[in-house]
Amino acid sequence: MILQGKTAVITGCLQGIGFACMQKYASEGADIWACCQKQNPEFEEKIAKIQEENKVHITPLYFDLLNEADIKNAMKELLKNKVPVDILVNIAGMTGDSLFQMMSMDVLRKVFEVNFFSQLLITQYVVKLMVRNGGGSIINVSSISALDGNPGQTVYSSTKAAWIGATKTLAAELGDQKIRVNAIAPGVIETPMTANLPESFYERQIGRASIHRLGKPEEVADLMAFLGSDLSSYITGQIIRIDGGIGHA
Repeated sequence: MILQGKTAVITGCLQGIGFACMQKYASEGADIWACCQKQNPEFEEKIAKIQEENKVHITPLYFDLLNEADIKNAMKELLKNKVPVDILVNIAGMTGDSLFQMMSMDVLRKVFEVNFFSQLLITQYVVKLMVRNGGGSIINVSSISALDGNPGQTVYSSTKAAWIGATKTLAAELGDQKIRVNAIAPGVIETPMTANLPESFYERQIGRASIHRLGKPEEVADLMAFLGSDLSSYITGQIIRIDGGIGHA
């Protein structure tokens, strides 16, 4: 198990890539602080089952990504526990798609708050724990839309592009503290967030991919496990595409 003995903080654990990452990390032996927006009895039942199956500890942390005070209180609880944190995976996100000329500034601010600002704040707190612990790995979720652009996704693409700049800068800044920082750029992955996209969008993206299908959350989680583990100990400052070959079309 490549994450045995490590502790991870993962955002966006309720569904999609975040839930798959939590499952994968647990199966690889990591204890987890599972961050979600709201308390959910069904989610807690799933956590209990994953814990039992993998003999790890999963602690839910509930807070609203649009509420800075809420985030700070949750992070202070994390700090008070004095548990070493080895890995941070910033996954939580939303879209807010619209054509540029119809784009709302309120939506722009909200999506930036959820996708970027809130998790940058979480990163500040977790870095303190990593420095105390002698190092760690931070994994941010960008998107191929940040690298390639995608009509109707100015807001989403911009927030994901922000992670590219932050990832490269933090990798340079935190390297001396033995903290690695990387980002992944998923293509179209089968998640609740992409389920409502038009069929024409799926057909276009699948047609562009070398592997002619959508990606699965579990495939993204596998990459996240690798980047969180010591197997990637010489990798930092990288933006890694996981898109089925869309970038090579």
